[in-house]
Amino acid sequence: MGHFMTTVSYFILLFISSVLADGGLVGVNYGRIANDLPEPTKVVELMKSQGINRAKLYDSDPTVVKAFADSGIKLVVAIPNELLSSVAKKPSFANSWVQENIAAHYPKTQIEAIAVGNEVFVDPANTTNFLVPAMKNIHSALVKLNLDKAIKVSSPVALSALQNSYPSSAGSFKTELIEPVMKPMFEFLRSAGSYLMVNVYPFFAYAANSDVISLDYALFRENPGVVDSGNGLRYFNLFDAQIDAIFAAMSALKYNDLKVVVSETGWPSNGDKNEIGASQENAADYNGNLVKRVLTGGGTPLKSNSVLDVYLFAMFNENQKTGPTSEKNYGLFYPNQQKVYNIPLTEEGLKAWKGGKRQSAPVSGGGGGNSNSSTSGGGIGGTGGVSTSSSGHTWCVANDKSGEEKLQNALDYACGEGGADCHSIQPGAACYSPNTLEAHASFAMNSYYQKNSRAVGTCDFGGAAYVVTQTPKFGKCELPTN
Repeated sequence: MGHFMTTVSYFILLFISSVLADGGLVGVNYGRIANDLPEPTKVVELMKSQGINRAKLYDSDPTVVKAFADSGIKLVVAIPNELLSSVAKKPSFANSWVQENIAAHYPKTQIEAIAVGNEVFVDPANTTNFLVPAMKNIHSALVKLNLDKAIKVSSPVALSALQNSYPSSAGSFKTELIEPVMKPMFEFLRSAGSYLMVNVYPFFAYAANSDVISLDYALFRENPGVVDSGNGLRYFNLFDAQIDAIFAAMSALKYNDLKVVVSETGWPSNGDKNEIGASQENAADYNGNLVKRVLTGGGTPLKSNSVLDVYLFAMFNENQKTGPTSEKNYGLFYPNQQKVYNIPLTEEGLKAWKGGKRQSAPVSGGGGGNSNSSTSGGGIGGTGGVSTSSSGHTWCVANDKSGEEKLQNALDYACGEGGADCHSIQPGAACYSPNTLEAHASFAMNSYYQKNSRAVGTCDFGGAAYVVTQTPKFGKCELPTN
């Protein structure tokens, strides 16, 4: 395993969406570093009983792979790091591996992807140079068997592959990885029609920086959000911020067309005293809210149309894992098949779920953001709420902390030389009410922002405005997207 608007209204869309269309997929990682786990056939039955229809392994153990036969569960199998050199150097070895570990089971076992290695860049055995040749040889073996369209080849990458991850817009890969492995891997993924697997753990960032990162921000709870100083986008959870750092790093290398799948993410239900935030309550909130965020759809602030598929880590607590106590306590289930905590894993379960809504005491400047950008949301919560019909757009709203003078100047500019359409906020018009400076300035600045195709820098007005990703609504007036 690798390593704030205060109003409730902006989170209605994030947490109480009744429309589950265009959502991503949720699977689980089935790790087995333990001596007390159920037989694989029982594990498969447990998954089916919970509505889990995707699973990811860390090897290709035939007993386990066979257990998934005719189960309806789509499976990701893995090639351990210690085999990469052989797979990379000998196409014959790759051919034999695919024949014995894939073709022998497919299609009775619905294998849909092969993870070549795991977090190879941080492997002490230094197998990085073997990664892309191994991926190519495995893909070539699949091509020979006409399985390359059905079964994708990728490799899980840890967030530590990034040189910079904050702010998200500054995301970049480590310089020493770019030419030797990142670009060749992205070229391969693009040519093979595959995707990048990434392992993302907000827990690690929170535990190491709990003095500046809000727990609510890390757990998808209600929080004021954090504005990215580079592009003006506002983030309401650390997970999205970390994913967008990956997207930004890929975009910098001109590979922003590749899909990203989150091959691991999770939160421990127990940990050592210094592992701040490790608890059952926090694990339930993180994983439950994450499932909700994935299944209800919607992209990230940087890529509003991206649909994320996520594999939770992990199915079970694993008692033989080394390292801190948390490593043994990422499971959704105990080895006796009882739940560690109750969260939804399917759309049906989501409809009845009541968790994840609490809010702890406000944390100023949470998430490492500038405290000046953690506004109260322009009073939007007090004037109506948020539409539940967001379609991946962004809007520009007033920052009520900037003061009346700045807001008035912004309003005057937008409606004047800025060329915004301000007819709707004239007396008697549809958006005149509520007749407040915040509401009118938001309407005008948003009109200017949309008119300028939501270009970076067109929602600033000297700090009087910021970008949001959920539809703002003042009274009965919903801000338009064009």
